[in-house]
Amino acid sequence: MPEIRSVCVYCGASPNVRDIFKNEATTLGKKLAEDHFRIIYGGGKMGLMGIVADTALKAGAEVVGIIPEHIQNREIEHLGLTELLVVDSMHTRKRLMSERADAFCILPGGLGTLDEFFEIVEWKQLGLHKKPIIIINTDGFWSNLVTLVEHTIAENFSRKEDRELFHVVKNAEEAVDLLKQMYAAQEKKVDAILME
Repeated sequence: MPEIRSVCVYCGASPNVRDIFKNEATTLGKKLAEDHFRIIYGGGKMGLMGIVADTALKAGAEVVGIIPEHIQNREIEHLGLTELLVVDSMHTRKRLMSERADAFCILPGGLGTLDEFFEIVEWKQLGLHKKPIIIINTDGFWSNLVTLVEHTIAENFSRKEDRELFHVVKNAEEAVDLLKQMYAAQEKKVDAILME
């Protein structure tokens, strides 16, 4: 597992969601910034995406957005980021987000967020990366998703160990605490190797 410095946040862009989800996005952006994590995300200024970015920027974090041209042309890209990369396709966007990130946090979102979650989990299953994936299950939003994954295991379409490909936490604070624990564990491993 690489050193955790950059966290990719997958989440929804709809502004028409409940305040509990907006508040969670605010908390995640603030907590990641306070603990000096760089944020990688989809580059938009709407919905939870914009809230995470704005909150993190205000708290002093580096925020990198990666947005495809066809979405940028709708004029919804965030122009106040540390870095904004405009790419040719969704495939390029997802590849660069995964390459630049050391871990992934999934806030509530729609079909796009589901697509990102399943792809990054599948890549981990296939051994393409070993990075932590954390679902933030705000108000039980992702409970049915977790149940679905467990159902695929029960029906032998997935392996029991596939449930260990991702973590589920109740809120953003727990997600950042888990990232910090993982980071601390990595530092201990490095220290142990250096002392050998």
